Amino acid sequence: MKRLIRILPALMLPMLFGGSCGRKADVPADARVVRCAVIGGMTMTGLWPEIARRFEAQTGYRAEVVVTGPRPDLDKVMREGGVDLLTMHSGDITTDLVADGFAVNMRPWTRNELCILGPPDDPAHIRGMTNGAAALRKIAEAHARFVDFQGIGSRELTHNLWRLAGTEPKGEWVLKDETVSKWNILQFARTNDAYVIVGYIPARLQKMNAQGMEIMVKDDPIMRRPFIVMEANPKRFPQVNAAGARALSDFLLSSTVQNFLVEFGTQTNGPGPLFFPIDPLNRQNQKANEKRL
Repeated sequence: MKRLIRILPALMLPMLFGGSCGRKADVPADARVVRCAVIGGMTMTGLWPEIARRFEAQTGYRAEVVVTGPRPDLDKVMREGGVDLLTMHSGDITTDLVADGFAVNMRPWTRNELCILGPPDDPAHIRGMTNGAAALRKIAEAHARFVDFQGIGSRELTHNLWRLAGTEPKGEWVLKDETVSKWNILQFARTNDAYVIVGYIPARLQKMNAQGMEIMVKDDPIMRRPFIVMEANPKRFPQVNAAGARALSDFLLSSTVQNFLVEFGTQTNGPGPLFFPIDPLNRQNQKANEKRL
């Protein structure tokens, strides 16, 4: 009897404070909060705060940014179950998150643009072109210097453009990326009087030092990288706000956000969108671009 009396207070404590023994982590702290991991470019440009404000006004949820920055940081927090929703560039990291069971419902919802920058004297005469593969072909024909930038997005796109151009980048005119930080790549290219492919957003907003370099080629639909949105897997992380994550994920693909993407760049950062909606026209533009080559 005395033993039973000693055990009862321990069993009653979770009941008194609204919990259940051993299941505290499985109960969301606030079912109206959606914890988000957001790629740095979206917070740097101000896009995400604007989308979050619209989402909160329409749904009553609150979108809380837990982490923003490069993809490895976002990958880590998703694997730890620290967020309900993640959005960043697509690639091996995002695919592995789904394949490894940490995330579900991965969908593309927007794109950003990469561009070709070069020295003001433009030795390959590509200024103003809107076809990236054709521009690379002219750079190769002129044996103008080109930096093989090892940034993930730039590297993937550049390989695709060389393939479309039907040209193999070989020779002394192809320079190895010797930078310690990716943020120094434009000055490395400037020092070597070379062309390079980087994201339009960091170049346009001076996240990378573009002094002495000019944007030569942009507005090519093929030179756009998709961003995905994914939700934490509730089977792996029972504590996540699955309903809130799905509501925000669906909101990103809604006409409200897709139409806003077209307006955002013009309203906040000058001519042209910084992000592009996902729609069938982009795929038609890509096919048309391939036929031009």
